[in-house]
Amino acid sequence: MATVLLVRHGRTDANVRGVLAGRTPGVRLDEVGRGQAVRAAARLAAVPLVRVVTSPLERCLETTDLLLAGMSGAPDPTVDDALTECDYGTWQGRSLADLAGEPLWTTVQSHPTAVTFPGGESLAAVQARAVAAVRRHDAAVEDRHGPGALWAAVSHGDVIKAVLADALGMHLDLFQRLDVGPASVSLVRYGPSRPQVIAVNTDGGDLGWLATARPVDDAPVGGGAGHGSEATARPVGAPDRS
Repeated sequence: MATVLLVRHGRTDANVRGVLAGRTPGVRLDEVGRGQAVRAAARLAAVPLVRVVTSPLERCLETTDLLLAGMSGAPDPTVDDALTECDYGTWQGRSLADLAGEPLWTTVQSHPTAVTFPGGESLAAVQARAVAAVRRHDAAVEDRHGPGALWAAVSHGDVIKAVLADALGMHLDLFQRLDVGPASVSLVRYGPSRPQVIAVNTDGGDLGWLATARPVDDAPVGGGAGHGSEATARPVGAPDRS
């Protein structure tokens, strides 16, 4: 099983001003956002990524460049439009405070599957395209590099939340229960039986342990002993073939 690291872009000025940037061109990382991306890069420095895929928007491209800057032998990034931000239509560029007064706002919060943004995209379509893209890249990575391969997808908050909801088996109507902060890293493995969500919305801690992890499809009964332990690398009763 390959493992995908879902990385959200760092903070932007639009985030600070409470503006729904959407696909507005020219939205870039602010100073704090660049620092967040640099810290994420330090967390990933020892992770041997074999593929990095990014949204085409500037804030994700900048985050990707900062992630790869300190990696020895890092692959050239691949841009995939399927990982781009939601098309918020006429909501794009408006303040969140203003949008909170729209009748559709309540539906966005409680019933996302019913939402199609005026002149834009439905949240169900966002999830469908993003999940399909992540699974397609994941299958290609595993086919080329084998089980245990590691790769990263750099995208946007709502997009990553939609992918995580799918991996968790959550209905999209529940995806607002998830939080994905700027430059956070979430980890998913797509096994033959089901996805395994290893971590969600992490913003601290070295991820170098991923380089030596031995993923298995069966979940450890009782919860296991945590990463870095041979006890967690095998399901209960499985033989040690090391």
